[in-house]
Amino acid sequence: MPEAQHSASSVDSPRPAVEKHRRHKPLRIALFGFGTVGSSVARILVESKPQELKLTHIFNRNVARKRVDWVPEGVVWSDDADAVLGSDADVIVELAGGLDPAGAWVRRALEAGKSVVTANKKLIAFHGVDLERLAEAKGGHLKYGAAVAGGIPVIPGLEQGLAGDHIVRIEGILNGTCNFILSQMQEGAEYAPVLATAQAKGYAEADPTEDVGGFDARAKLAILMRLAMRVEIDPEEIVPKPITTIAAVDFSYARDLGCTIRQVARAEHFGDRLAATVGPMLVDLRSPLAWSQGTENMVIVKGQYGGNVVFSGHGAGGHPTAVAVVSDLLAMAHGSRRVEVPSAPAKVGAEFEVPHYIRFLVADRPGIVAAITGALAEEQINIRAIVQKAGYPADALPFVVTVEPCKSSALQRALAKVREMDCMLVEPLDLQMLENGGE
Repeated sequence: MPEAQHSASSVDSPRPAVEKHRRHKPLRIALFGFGTVGSSVARILVESKPQELKLTHIFNRNVARKRVDWVPEGVVWSDDADAVLGSDADVIVELAGGLDPAGAWVRRALEAGKSVVTANKKLIAFHGVDLERLAEAKGGHLKYGAAVAGGIPVIPGLEQGLAGDHIVRIEGILNGTCNFILSQMQEGAEYAPVLATAQAKGYAEADPTEDVGGFDARAKLAILMRLAMRVEIDPEEIVPKPITTIAAVDFSYARDLGCTIRQVARAEHFGDRLAATVGPMLVDLRSPLAWSQGTENMVIVKGQYGGNVVFSGHGAGGHPTAVAVVSDLLAMAHGSRRVEVPSAPAKVGAEFEVPHYIRFLVADRPGIVAAITGALAEEQINIRAIVQKAGYPADALPFVVTVEPCKSSALQRALAKVREMDCMLVEPLDLQMLENGGE
């Protein structure tokens, strides 16, 4: 593990501006974004009436269409970001998401000595370290407990509850949209209609690429790696695999193998080597990861001393995420002490040594299995099982080969040769297999 070169953390210590208001009057809160999460944050502040917090401003583009009658009359509604950033608000709660313009708003707030609470996983994944340095230099706070797993307290759990351990592995279901889709497919549905249902329910965007392509989970994994493994990585070094290649037949084969399929984000230390990946994987039905249904999130971290710890719950949705945001605000108002999390830049690879599930779709002819077996044997990869279900036509025949633990790079070399076979109708589907929660 690389030596720590500086400290990065979620910020928990008192600062003069925050301390002053903590003792004499509530923190003034400005919401940037009044969508699903922003309106839920406002609802909690209005209904719970925490003495330490006071909602004073709501910023949103075209703000007139967002007005609701349950927000107190004294709250300023505005579509002028400059005016709100220049107001007397003590804390900017950024819930707009994305890198721009949200990143500029956060930087301006911190430059002005204000504190920031955000649920913006992409911003924290790519710029969190720099923003924490800026907050430290200007006397403000930066908290982002809602950036990963919504209402599940994974981030404070890593920073405080597990700070005494040495975390060697992270595995998680970090995207509620994908978990909903794959949970439905587990019951026999196909991808396209389930995606349409997820979009109709508001779980998936009109363009679902961030979710189904693995980019959302990748950003969250990068944050967890910094806090748990103390490494700063470039998220783009992790190449995610989409769930779009999964079909109902894969769940049928997975059941026969005692597994299901989930989108899993995983990272692990192998001595001095660091590996991370995001994508659909076969998960043993005995693993807690297989129990996560619908839009639930789950994170399993393995410590050198404490073993496995599981965080689970409703990670997605307005109310769970809003709870995490308000919890950050209350911690800030109470002046909780800063948790130092030393971290250092690190390079990340994709080399895991685990069993694999490989599904082929072929126009059947003699010699296919022999050719596949030969390609695997050339890379010293042992076959565990060959499974073929009855009832499929010979001109579009799906069958599965599972292999013993092997290096990802060796398997990719073997599959490159298999792809050249003229009987292959689609790219072979290669999924890692997590047995007993990755043990």
